[in-house]
Amino acid sequence: MHALANLIRAAARPLQSLTPLADLIARLAVAQVFWQSGVNKFQSWDTTLMLFEYEYAVPLLSPTVAAYLGTAAELVLPVFLVLGLGGRFAALALFLFNIVAVISYPDLSDSGRQFHILWGILLAITMTHGPGCFSLDALIKRKWGSTPKQADGA
Repeated sequence: MHALANLIRAAARPLQSLTPLADLIARLAVAQVFWQSGVNKFQSWDTTLMLFEYEYAVPLLSPTVAAYLGTAAELVLPVFLVLGLGGRFAALALFLFNIVAVISYPDLSDSGRQFHILWGILLAITMTHGPGCFSLDALIKRKWGSTPKQADGA
């Protein structure tokens, strides 16, 4: 059994080196979806206002406020996600936005719901794991992050 565990560890080691690339790809994939949605909303503003008035049932907000906030979220948060700046916060905000989008659109198809689940999973990975080493968060931490305290208290 010990030999099998060592074999599995040895096989997994090269895959672990791909983690930073996987983190980046996950961030880029989900950011692109929300960014494109925001661009579409912005380019067809009259349609966006109509959809928020008659199709989307965003709780607690007026349709106009929901349209402005939703469009702003889809245009701003993906940029932070791609850059990996405040990566966990951007992922959390988009994760919550994603939930509200599903709740607010009762006519969402099963395939549409599956896409939202996929995006939620990708965002959950970034929320829990962080944006990875190909991010401004990692650069900031490397450049200005705290250094570990020495054991003797110096």
